[in-house]
Amino acid sequence: MKVTVVLKRILSYTRPYLWFLIGALLCALLNVALTLLAPVLVGDSIDYIVAKGQVDFPSIARILFVLAGAILLGAFFQWLMTLCTNQLTYKTVRDLRVQTFHKLSAVPLRYIDGHSHGDIISRVVTDIDLISDGLLQGFTQLFTGVVTILGTLLFMLTINVKIALVVVLITPLSLFVASFIARRSHKMFREQSAVRGEMTGYVEELIGNQKVVKAFSYEDRAQASFEEINRRLYDCGVKAQFYSSMTNPSTRFVNGVVYAAVGIAGALTAIQGLLSVGQLSCFLTYANQYTKPFNEITGVITELQTAFASARRVFAVLDEPVESPDAGLPKLTDCDGRVTAEHVDFSYRPDTRLIEDLNLSVSPGQRIAIVGPTGCGKTTIINLLMRFYDVDAGQISVSGHPIDSVTRQSLRSCYGMVLQETWLFSGTIRENIAYGKPDATEPEIVAAAKAAHAHSFIRRLPQGYDTVISEDGGNLSQGQKQLLCIARIMLLSPPMLILDEATSSIDTRTEIQIQKAFDKMMEGRTSFVVAHRLSTIQEADRILVMDAGRIIEQGTHEELLEKGGFYAKLYNSQFAPAQ
Repeated sequence: MKVTVVLKRILSYTRPYLWFLIGALLCALLNVALTLLAPVLVGDSIDYIVAKGQVDFPSIARILFVLAGAILLGAFFQWLMTLCTNQLTYKTVRDLRVQTFHKLSAVPLRYIDGHSHGDIISRVVTDIDLISDGLLQGFTQLFTGVVTILGTLLFMLTINVKIALVVVLITPLSLFVASFIARRSHKMFREQSAVRGEMTGYVEELIGNQKVVKAFSYEDRAQASFEEINRRLYDCGVKAQFYSSMTNPSTRFVNGVVYAAVGIAGALTAIQGLLSVGQLSCFLTYANQYTKPFNEITGVITELQTAFASARRVFAVLDEPVESPDAGLPKLTDCDGRVTAEHVDFSYRPDTRLIEDLNLSVSPGQRIAIVGPTGCGKTTIINLLMRFYDVDAGQISVSGHPIDSVTRQSLRSCYGMVLQETWLFSGTIRENIAYGKPDATEPEIVAAAKAAHAHSFIRRLPQGYDTVISEDGGNLSQGQKQLLCIARIMLLSPPMLILDEATSSIDTRTEIQIQKAFDKMMEGRTSFVVAHRLSTIQEADRILVMDAGRIIEQGTHEELLEKGGFYAKLYNSQFAPAQ
């Protein structure tokens, strides 16, 4: 993506705040005009000093009074410009962050699963902050610098055209130096942003799995991997900063050339009587003011290069295709629990087939257990039923409606899902249980907790249901977190259930109690139970035995044991007495 395209897209987000932009531009113009007026006033006051004892104090006093007013007004407009640019920048970045977060909710789950979560977090947080810094620097310094350069040239032309032309002829040297360095540093800043995202992803991955790291004594290898990424970040960062750091001394050298040229040309002109001493002083001040913005502009290059590199990463997220729209589709309102799958094919990668020619017919209220070895496609079926992924071929229907003909939200609201991996957020116990039903009453929440056998341990917490748990429930045991997730579904009481190893983290005694609660909750509801422990699914109406993405056996527990096939081998491997 070209820099001009990136800049155009960034500026498109400022459109709703055009008045702040206009205000900032007007304030910048007035501030620059008043700043450029000061050297003229100083030059005039110098010309009123003719010789020793021949000073026109009344005229100087009047000029100093006007000068003080110009300085005060200039400071006021600069403050107002900063206020406008801050409002413009932070409102623009706020909208960009909101849109990016919203996009992450709209992209297919395949995108989230296929990218490092830390890298995605880096794009939403760090990269957008860097865009904010670049915008702020750009509006406050870049625009003001350009206006100052143009205004200074205009004032110099009104004083003496020949000396002004000397400045104009040397100007391309500053532009050449700035563009030369910018081209070489841009590539390094892009690489720096990419490696920074990689490091964020790696750190997030390790911090979130410290127990595993320590359990396998992986600390030294983790440190080595981190240092390797850090070394690459150091290398590209040093190169980027090296090139960008050359801009200031290079432009300062050019500034010295400009100042010397103006001084020499002005002195020769003054000797000829074509320029007063005050005008020469004014010219020298303008020479400084003219070259100073080049220092500021080149100093902003580092921020802008980083901002553009970060903007590319953010726009890459925004340009991701979203899930197929379903805004015009009807809602699924008459869910009776009937589910069918006809000749369904699906794979996560085109070169690796997984689900092939899956056919399934589930009647309302049936309990369907799905068993099989790891990687056979059990969880994939759940992903397809919930339409987290769309099928490659075939069709899945709920209550006679193809699931791609109704809205995803209405389809997913028909299911209550408890996964093996628990998810809780930082908040109270009450808020976590009521996650899917925020308007739930206190008695409903307590009843759901009792049904999930979570009420007793919740009462023992310091503030009961008002106890605030840390992110992901870090101050609770794994079993307690699972009980809260189960209570969350108990509260919703949906027409269909999905239990994916829902009791895997619970002790045997509690599991028996939960199983009874599940039995009660599953009465009259279609249920899909994914299990490795076959003892938990013996009462299922039908057991689907999967292998390599295909249903190879199905029937009740007794029927499958009598067949003596794949299921019987799985069952016997778990319960056969040791020889």
